[in-house]
Amino acid sequence: MRDEFGIQLENISFQIGSFSLKNISFGVKKGEYFVLTGPNGAGKTTIVRIIAGLEQPISGDVFLNGYCMTDTPPWKRNIGYLPQDGLLFPNRTVRGNIIFPLEVRGVKKEKIMEKLAKITELIGITHLLDRKPDGLSGGERQKVTLARALIAEPSILLLDEPVSAIDENIRDSMCMMLRNIQQELKITALHVSHNSHETELVADRVAYLANGVLTFQ
Repeated sequence: MRDEFGIQLENISFQIGSFSLKNISFGVKKGEYFVLTGPNGAGKTTIVRIIAGLEQPISGDVFLNGYCMTDTPPWKRNIGYLPQDGLLFPNRTVRGNIIFPLEVRGVKKEKIMEKLAKITELIGITHLLDRKPDGLSGGERQKVTLARALIAEPSILLLDEPVSAIDENIRDSMCMMLRNIQQELKITALHVSHNSHETELVADRVAYLANGVLTFQ
């Protein structure tokens, strides 16, 4: 049964201060584009961070591609993560930012360059490679962060409000690019949003989180 899911949470509970999540359970099928929506402060980002291994639940389990990863460190989860702020290293070029995950893994330079060419062509940012982050627009920064998240060929992509910080007039095109890339790579995607139009553009399936309760739409 678990083999059909890229992401599966079973009875996840979490607490920090007065905020808590209790017995959250849901699954994202392999190759599905799943959107988690709901009001600010509901815990959407916390769920993403638990899946990524950046937060630890007080109980429950995280399964990725059928394997229990609850206690597995983030770098061993085969996940690409695109946070809302799209943090980039300011002292490195776009090229340096994108290839960083492969460099720390000790991948050979020839293989790094091969993967770099493939992912930057797919996302359409080859012309930006020699630029520094402070010379990029918000949309360009998110594309660079997306390339960095995908260059190691993860099986799961986590997108935490990926278009909220970019100009409104390019949000639709960014959403369609995300959807097209997800389909082309056949990757399992979980996208956090509180925007109904954005959700309609990308989602195969939608869940709504509010007051600690998850409902499916």
